[in-house]
Amino acid sequence: MNQAIILAGGHGKRMKADIPKPMLQILDIPMLGWVIRACKEAGTEKICVVTGYKAEYIEHYLNGKYDTALQSERLGTGHAVMQAEKFLSENKDGNTLVLCGDAPFMDAETISSALELHTAQNNAVTVITAELEKPYGYGRIVRSETDGIAAIVEEKDASSAQKKIKEVNSGAYWFRTADLIELLSKLTPQNAQGEYYLTDTIKLAIESGRRAGVYLTENTDVILGANTRKDLLMLREKARKNILEKHMENGVDFICTEGVVIGTDVEIEAGTVIQPNTILKGRTKIAGGCNIGPNCVIENTVIGERCMLNAVQAYDSVIENNVKIGPFVHIRPNSHIKSGVKIGDFVEVKNSVIGEQTSVAHLTYVGDSDVGKKVNFGCGTVTVNYDGVSKQRCEIGDNCFIGCNTNLIAPVKLGTGVYTAAGSTITKDVPDYALAVERGQLKVREGYSLRKLKDRLFSGDKEKK
Repeated sequence: MNQAIILAGGHGKRMKADIPKPMLQILDIPMLGWVIRACKEAGTEKICVVTGYKAEYIEHYLNGKYDTALQSERLGTGHAVMQAEKFLSENKDGNTLVLCGDAPFMDAETISSALELHTAQNNAVTVITAELEKPYGYGRIVRSETDGIAAIVEEKDASSAQKKIKEVNSGAYWFRTADLIELLSKLTPQNAQGEYYLTDTIKLAIESGRRAGVYLTENTDVILGANTRKDLLMLREKARKNILEKHMENGVDFICTEGVVIGTDVEIEAGTVIQPNTILKGRTKIAGGCNIGPNCVIENTVIGERCMLNAVQAYDSVIENNVKIGPFVHIRPNSHIKSGVKIGDFVEVKNSVIGEQTSVAHLTYVGDSDVGKKVNFGCGTVTVNYDGVSKQRCEIGDNCFIGCNTNLIAPVKLGTGVYTAAGSTITKDVPDYALAVERGQLKVREGYSLRKLKDRLFSGDKEKK
């Protein structure tokens, strides 16, 4: 069996973060999540994550799905892998991939192709490398005469000739598991830092007569990591642009890309237009022919064909075909907006079904309600769904006309074709095709304001005199 160890114990002090560095997000998932995803896509499902600084954050994120090992002291990369000894010993016959949890752009193709070469050449270890035009700061790969690897030379130790080498170490390796266990046992902290370096296993493998190989990936981004907030921003921007380019190749149109952020799991069909300042997150799916934005935030929401959303925030909901929403609309979780609905400015919908061709024009709250088709909501309508203790639902039948400033006090049911008079507070069920009028009695006190505001109303006349 092939398996992976992901090193995720780093603090990242220069980040000035109070969580482990691999938990910092690139777009909508942590860097660690990107690395785990690459492993899974490559078919490497058995994973051990080595934790360290504030390990509880990573444990919570993993939620028991993968093994973990704690590196309580930061004594180098070799020491980190040593902490996964139990994980390694459970499957000595296969191969083990070692990755950095803060290098989010490792990809499944690189992992799979490196493993194929690793097994074909019968290597004890295969180093994944990349060629950079500007390799400063990275460990250089010194090739052997047999096109394997002779050594990895760090920048500070490299000669003038070695510094000209463009092939660098990515920090990712395939090991034959049994060999890795043996090589780790021979590591020593004989260096200025007093740490156990995983790169020393290359030298030990060669000295013991084992073959150390090299897989040169075409994806130079696999080496990219983040040590500072500036680095993190660079990674985010690169990820953002890569995702936008993927959607453009699939036929999605962007008026411009300013402020547009699209998550890794978002699906958009060809022919949809994305306007500026639009953020699409989670497992959002958008069908073709839509116009989304500007100024939208859509998360975990399914949107049908030919919809228009302008300045809308929508979460965990379903929006069917030919729906027009916005501006300044909030669609809260568990809402279902059916085909042909129109929702105008300053409307909030929460945990409700809005039937086909219903119109909610403006200044309305619809919460915990089941609304039929072809209903018209007047301005200022509120479904009063909370009594201070529990939530109750309203039911509104097809073809109802809700007058302006109507309050529907849940639980209440309006039958088919019901009209409510403007300003009514409906507290009882209304039968089909009825007019509901529920207002307080009007009381008029003549001359009230003359008495109350006498000094204010006539102060100008006194000043003239």
